[in-house]
Amino acid sequence: MTELDVAGLQRRLARFAAARNWEQYHTPKNLVAALSVEASELVEIFQWLTPEESAGVMTDPDTAHRVRDEVADVLAYLLQLCEVLGIDALAALSAKIDRNEERFPVP
Repeated sequence: MTELDVAGLQRRLARFAAARNWEQYHTPKNLVAALSVEASELVEIFQWLTPEESAGVMTDPDTAHRVRDEVADVLAYLLQLCEVLGIDALAALSAKIDRNEERFPVP
């Protein structure tokens, strides 16, 4: 797995949007709605699969391509939302893991 360059990806997404004059549409409300739509498209791929089928979803090249695309869409909108709201996504995740470790200690 390669290390995630969140800031670099956010800059690339911002350049992409700016070149198309899309920043005006990238409000928190719109980005959350788009994130929800993309997450639903990911859910749709798995919706009627059995647990066994869902575990092997990446073995079919066409389905694997769809899953990767939807994961990328979800991540793109999440990173854009974090950029607009000034959230450090990795710091937020780390803090949440810390809270979960305290909340749910190992028995």
